[in-house]
Amino acid sequence: MNFKTGDKVVVIAGKDKGKEGKISHVLRAENKVVVEGVNVVKKHIKANGQTAGSIVEVEAPIHASNVMIVDPKTGKRTRIGHSTDKKGKKIRVAKKSNENLD
Repeated sequence: MNFKTGDKVVVIAGKDKGKEGKISHVLRAENKVVVEGVNVVKKHIKANGQTAGSIVEVEAPIHASNVMIVDPKTGKRTRIGHSTDKKGKKIRVAKKSNENLD
C-alpha cells in the first residue's frame, strides 16, 4: 500500500464518492485507510457506572482501492509511482505531474 498518514485523497467509489479528506490512520494488515470526514457511521456506546450511554459519529475504515491520492500540482486524482532522488532514496511521485509526494 502506498498511502501514508496525512496524504490528501479523494474517494472514487462508494457512498461518499467524490469527497476529499486527509488520511488519519492507515491499517496496513487490512489494506484499509481512515479518512477524515468520510464514511462516517453512528456508533452506540453502552452505559457504564461513570458515563451515560450515547450515540457518537466516527469515521470507519474504507478500503484502499476506493481512494486515490490528490495531485499536489493539479488538484486532480492520480496514481502513485516510485522514483529515486539524487541521494538514491526511494520516493513517491504523482504519475500525472511527476510531483514529489513525500
